[in-house]
Amino acid sequence: MREKLGPLEDVACNKVNCKKIATRWPDVCGWPGRSSPTRSAPTTCCRMFGREGHPTPLGAAFAEYGRIDKTMHLLALVDPVDDTYRRLMNRQLTVQESRHRLARAICHGGRGQIRQAYREGQEDQLAALGLVLNAVVLWNTRYLDAAVVRLRSEGHDIKDEDVARLSPLKDRHINFLGRYLFNLAASGPGQDLRPFRDPNATEDGDEE
Repeated sequence: MREKLGPLEDVACNKVNCKKIATRWPDVCGWPGRSSPTRSAPTTCCRMFGREGHPTPLGAAFAEYGRIDKTMHLLALVDPVDDTYRRLMNRQLTVQESRHRLARAICHGGRGQIRQAYREGQEDQLAALGLVLNAVVLWNTRYLDAAVVRLRSEGHDIKDEDVARLSPLKDRHINFLGRYLFNLAASGPGQDLRPFRDPNATEDGDEE
């Protein structure tokens, strides 16, 4: 007879079939080494996990093994005592949402939409978007690091846990319009940084 699970009784509808995992366990453990891109095409991998809409024994073993990880995830998520896992998830979601928002800001010309008609054109547009997004993150990371070093050199108490919360996925200081000239031959990549803005100075267009 199944043990009662208290408040989780209504949602605990199934249980893991450990026999399916144990039967194919050697194949499950050896799959990562055999599924490298140079050895197996995606279509070959798909055929290994299912045929004609039904899972193969190996696919069923992976499905049951995945249910274990999913169960652990749900239990940690609903834990009423320790909310560390929920906080970690929220932090990761915030990072992903910030990345998507920055990508939409960069892709302003098409309102964040991929408009190329063919797959090659879509891949080129996505690759260009990823390149520019990574450049923005790199730029922000270098200047955040330089700002922290400068503040610490001036005697400010900058805690490591506060630095860990800084995000390079910001764009209010970036102009996404116009043309840009990159003259790497002048100083070489990764050399002189632009001077920091004086927070007490009035920028052009600001009211006195």
